[in-house]
Amino acid sequence: MLLTAARLSKVLQLTLAAIKPDAVAHPLMLEALHQRILENNFVIVRCKDLVWSRKDSERFYSEHSGRFFYQRLVEFMSSGPMRAYILAREDGIRHWRELMGPTKVFRARFTSPASIRAQYGLTDTRNTTHGSDFSVEEWMKKEEPLFRSGQLQFDQQKQIHTLLAQS
Repeated sequence: MLLTAARLSKVLQLTLAAIKPDAVAHPLMLEALHQRILENNFVIVRCKDLVWSRKDSERFYSEHSGRFFYQRLVEFMSSGPMRAYILAREDGIRHWRELMGPTKVFRARFTSPASIRAQYGLTDTRNTTHGSDFSVEEWMKKEEPLFRSGQLQFDQQKQIHTLLAQS
């Protein structure tokens, strides 16, 4: 799929999108989520499969330390492989949050039935995805203008968008 400069005329905003262990454990679900990202016109800037230790999870979710769900969340997020994406799109953070739907699966099914969490989430912890704001000054200065002004192609092997060779 080629994305042309005309389709990417405004500044791209980055967001972190994580596919949680419950979804990564099921290859068909993981592939379906990957396709949803592409169908919703996100540019995949980076993609990495990873496994967090308990300490990694504790650090990442430290803002929730002391809350009733913290231990359950930390244990779950370090229970198996995850996939992390850096996605880019105009107003990318808002679009990713809308695509994910509400954190609470029951609420997602009621208010946003087409969202990822409504369709794939099991519980409020095992809700398939995570999203965070992501702002990298270096990427905005050097890569974002190239992604916006050049033509992109999706590299199936690397599972990311890359710039076409400039002549």
